[in-house]
Amino acid sequence: MNLSEHIEQFLQYLAERRRFSPRTVDTYRKSLKKFMDHLETPDRSGKSLANPELSSFAEPSIKTFVWDLKMKQKLAPTSICEHLASLKSFGKYLVKSKIIEKNPAENIPMPKRPKRLVNVLGQKDLAEEKFPEIENPTLQQVRARILLELIYGSGLRISECQGLTWDRIDTGAKLVRILGKGNKERIVPLTESFIDRIDNYKQMQVQAGHLPTATGYIFLSEDGKPFGLRTLRNDIQHLLREIGWEGKASPHVLRHSFATHLLENGAEIMSVKEMLGHSSISTTQVYTHVNAERLRAAFKKTHPRA
Repeated sequence: MNLSEHIEQFLQYLAERRRFSPRTVDTYRKSLKKFMDHLETPDRSGKSLANPELSSFAEPSIKTFVWDLKMKQKLAPTSICEHLASLKSFGKYLVKSKIIEKNPAENIPMPKRPKRLVNVLGQKDLAEEKFPEIENPTLQQVRARILLELIYGSGLRISECQGLTWDRIDTGAKLVRILGKGNKERIVPLTESFIDRIDNYKQMQVQAGHLPTATGYIFLSEDGKPFGLRTLRNDIQHLLREIGWEGKASPHVLRHSFATHLLENGAEIMSVKEMLGHSSISTTQVYTHVNAERLRAAFKKTHPRA
């Protein structure tokens, strides 16, 4: 098999075995295609590789690719890191599958990314009184509130909400079992607000002609399929605009806020890591920086000697 065929097998592995979302798989696809395009572009001597073989996936060609992204295409370090991460994952897959002995991308360093604080809402922005009860709410309005409780209340990713089924919710124990990235399962608590609303949401679905089953999707559209991610993101955006939030209005901002507010109120970082479903503590540590910067800003604003 040539390099392109191995890449297709890798993408299939991500989708079927690792159960990555279509959006994530597409990100890998674009990065690997960019690398293939680099190999097929003529160099200074006019040489290029048509249908490159697996042997072209080598450390020198990867280094040249990274140099090209930085110096010729002028990509930001964050974008270069994304492309290089895809190559590292592909190499790791080839080694794990015993196709090659060593990952040629393993020792290539990631460019340094500028530190940027994640955007979060304040605790007062998301207080219960910000969301007054609506008389005769629509199914879409109730769905948006259920989404809010799952993302901000329990820390789910929007893709995890999309794939959530009724059998994974235990209202008695107030817990939800989540199948996250890499097919990893975790269990997190549910908010009282979610428990109070979920039965009404189910009844409204029945009235709308949906018949929820134990293994059926919670966020089920009229055609019997789970709602698309764009629809669910729009639900959150509309909800946050209604309460007057003028910053970035996205599900991920709510998830950032979930983690930040837990740490602000004394939660241990390892517990937050588990609830978020992070594989590495370093991913969660960004929220400790958010805390430090927020405290520093408050100090500078209010202390007379700051």
